[in-house]
Amino acid sequence: MIIGIDASRAFLKRRTGIEEYAYQTIKHLRTCISPTDTVILYVRRKISWEKGRIRFVVPEIDFSLPNNWHVRGVWAPRFWTQIALSLEMLFHTPDVLFVPAHTVPLIHPAHNATFLYSSVALFVRKIFHKASSCTFEHSVAGGPKKTIVTIHGLEYEFCKESYAFLDRLYMRLSIRFSCRVASTVICVSENTKRDVMKLYSVPEKKIQVIYEGYEQQSTENSQQRTKKQTSPYLLFIGRLEERKNIVRMIEAFEILKKKYVIPHILVLAGKPGYGYDQIRYKLQATSHKLDIKELGYISEEEKWALFKNADVFLFPSLYEGFGIPVLEAQSVGVPVVTSDIASLPEVGGAGAIYIDPLNAESLAEGIYRVISDKQQRDDIIAKATENVRRFSWQKCADDIHVLFS
Repeated sequence: MIIGIDASRAFLKRRTGIEEYAYQTIKHLRTCISPTDTVILYVRRKISWEKGRIRFVVPEIDFSLPNNWHVRGVWAPRFWTQIALSLEMLFHTPDVLFVPAHTVPLIHPAHNATFLYSSVALFVRKIFHKASSCTFEHSVAGGPKKTIVTIHGLEYEFCKESYAFLDRLYMRLSIRFSCRVASTVICVSENTKRDVMKLYSVPEKKIQVIYEGYEQQSTENSQQRTKKQTSPYLLFIGRLEERKNIVRMIEAFEILKKKYVIPHILVLAGKPGYGYDQIRYKLQATSHKLDIKELGYISEEEKWALFKNADVFLFPSLYEGFGIPVLEAQSVGVPVVTSDIASLPEVGGAGAIYIDPLNAESLAEGIYRVISDKQQRDDIIAKATENVRRFSWQKCADDIHVLFS
């Protein structure tokens, strides 16, 4: 069997949620896939200018690959998936294509793409019929096989004001297409499954729910570059964007300072995203701006150092397809206050305090319950420790691998 994996987002140096999913699933699939199968990782080739010459380079992979795994760099000036990866699928079709990041190329191995595949292949053959170098690894007559795609969430459908119109349109069209043509659609939560079925009319029998995992901290005494926080602090880690509900988080912090005179500071770690202008305005306008620390993008080491020393982790997002940071916080014994909507109760289980994300007062009260009631805090931490045992990247990869056969 030849298994192709779209690895175009997996090896970025600064990964966010979907990129982390691609990285971790590829990394852990190494232990599942038989050495008799061939695995091809499709990555973006980039142009580099070195010593007066143009070179094509591929991203570095920070873990070893088995002998039956190969990296294939493909290049396109724009629209990499729909041009470069589509042409790769046309000329060198794998038996299975796994797309971890929700965008299936126009040409792909799934059975329901047979007509498109045959038409394009015939057209290209007519153009290149005299070129002896034009070869196809798999003939159309041999029959296309499987395309498997992961859908992480439909945030743009539920938080429309948090996305630019063109971004929303692109995601809607590309994900609808992916759901329609894929052999199997992986949804990362039952909530995402319900959304995909309801909004895009995807049949239930076509969907498999496979939970994401979380990266367990392996270095206890990692050196940290962040300034050590001397005051107790409330922590948020993630992109500073409208969908993450940062403005209400600041409003809840103001309530806590005024009503309960808490000694904590609020630490916001993450790079700016869509709607950051409103967040920046709120940060400048609040009377407690000296008690709010904005750190920008942080490394993995810095992230775990912040998690371990936080009093509370805040994740009052307006929508999440999954919510890996909830599990990361739970795994190191930090109580979590998060939203009671979308997939978050499904992921956080009994090990979190749930609040109304549209109500700053609700968020403030949820936080105060954790920092003022030691018994409830200890109970939440104990339940969270039990909850995270349900999730791992290895289990995620094992379940994905089953779909290949």
